[in-house]
Amino acid sequence: MYNPMDTKSGNDLIEKYAPLVKRIAHHLLARLPASVLVDDLIQAGMIGLLEAARKYDSSKGASFETYAGIRIRGSIIDEVRRGDWTPRSVHRNGRRISEAIQNIEARTGSDASDMAIAAEMDVTVDEYHKLLKDSVESRLFSVDELTRSDGDGPGEQIVGIDPGPMKEAEKGAFVGALAAAIKTLPEREKLVLALYYDEELNLKEIGQILEVSESRVSQIHSQAAHRLRSRLRQWQD
Repeated sequence: MYNPMDTKSGNDLIEKYAPLVKRIAHHLLARLPASVLVDDLIQAGMIGLLEAARKYDSSKGASFETYAGIRIRGSIIDEVRRGDWTPRSVHRNGRRISEAIQNIEARTGSDASDMAIAAEMDVTVDEYHKLLKDSVESRLFSVDELTRSDGDGPGEQIVGIDPGPMKEAEKGAFVGALAAAIKTLPEREKLVLALYYDEELNLKEIGQILEVSESRVSQIHSQAAHRLRSRLRQWQD
């Protein structure tokens, strides 16, 4: 079975997979404030790459590139979250959005619209869109966060270190729940996530496909993440 560390030195490994680190770093940078430097993200990603090389187990079935991508992304997200530049109000408003979505959908049995969420929060639609913009620019609040590796979220099991049988079972259950929740999203939110995560398009490119502004794509992405969080609330509880 292939194991990168059996055949390559650390320098060779970095040289081979540096483009993957840079691609992920630039991909995440698009949703972060201008104060965040891409070089810092790349440095964190390199740490994730080296951790992936040290922990990779080819017997698990995943390719090294797939496993490394998860580790790189998780390492960058952890570094961003350690920056401590997120205002507490953003966290509070993010929770308010998720709670509003959950309340509306529990009450109506249908997807909560922008207008309904704004009304539930007692704000205008424009104010709601501003909250979405703040949440996506001030915090890496997204599907990445749902599957982060810092032990503080429902997806911690996905890249947990040496998980036992119970953790493996929890990982499988969470991945299944996340996949099922994504399938229930409104079509436009589902499409944005697919284009962003599967096709690795940036927000501007997605906007061109959907014929909307880059800002609107950002709002749709953020709302999808909040909707997923509301639908996966049992994993946080």
